[in-house]
Amino acid sequence: SYAPRLASLSTSLGAYGLHILVDHPSQVSVVRKIHELSGTPVGVSIKIEMGYQRSGILAKSELFKELVEGLLPLIEGGKCKIVGFYSHAGHSYGGSDPATAISILNDELRALLDASHALRALAPADQLTFSVGATPTTTAVYNLLHPSSAPSSAETAALGALQSTIAEIKKGDAAIELHAGVHPVLDMQQVATSALPPSQLSTDEIALTILAEISSIYPHRRTGEALITAGSIALGREVCKSYDGFGVVSPWGAVKGEGWVVGSVSQEHGILKWTGREGEGTGLEVGGRVRVWPNHACIAGTGFDWYLVVDGGDVVVDVWMRWRGW
Repeated sequence: SYAPRLASLSTSLGAYGLHILVDHPSQVSVVRKIHELSGTPVGVSIKIEMGYQRSGILAKSELFKELVEGLLPLIEGGKCKIVGFYSHAGHSYGGSDPATAISILNDELRALLDASHALRALAPADQLTFSVGATPTTTAVYNLLHPSSAPSSAETAALGALQSTIAEIKKGDAAIELHAGVHPVLDMQQVATSALPPSQLSTDEIALTILAEISSIYPHRRTGEALITAGSIALGREVCKSYDGFGVVSPWGAVKGEGWVVGSVSQEHGILKWTGREGEGTGLEVGGRVRVWPNHACIAGTGFDWYLVVDGGDVVVDVWMRWRGW
């Protein structure tokens, strides 16, 4: 059903300006349809499954062979070309140290390297692009460029394996592309992965906050609670392994330190709960506002049309429109 929209975009971008992901032989007909409607050839990246099991195809499967063989007539007819492979290691969110993130990045690259060998056994190919990176594996590259002065033995071994894989990829005339994920803004889930040293990955580095108003305060509840105008629609329902809640109130305005978390959410509202020392949960008043670090910035951000840019201060210096593509 997306073929007409993609064809219109392909016409605007010109030959090979549009790249699409495929992971099943039945999608070859969609590639053909896009060319029929637009008259412009497209680039095709094959999505490779490497452990996350959300989407993708195994390079050593019969389906992979069938997919490539289905694309060959279109390639020979100048209607498309295979530009590379794509993977997303979403399971890297479960890591808790740099070595794990580095190792999973290496797994991604090895999977795409295997796919390139399988492709070239079936058809000639130009230089391929290996597009990799859930946010933890993307940030892990920092450890390659700026090694720790005292790395663990696991981190040293993981870096060595990654360097070896990169060298092998270069010999095969392929380029490596890192898709950034949520790395430009970060969130609580990313901080919890500890994929980078604390100096590079902490709450101080989280750029996105959700602004919410305090609707009511309940000092009689346990150590104190408050009702805010941000619930599951604004924050999502994803949890974070480092604490029990759906968002963390940042030290801003009347809130001087950390300790308030969004402990529960309904559709429209969230309940702030104090997790610090009893009697220290101050700074909240009805009508006041708080800025909440979300667990998952991708989901939290999609509930809003605009980003209000404050550039480290309290004055809005720019307004960015959020891009939506679905």
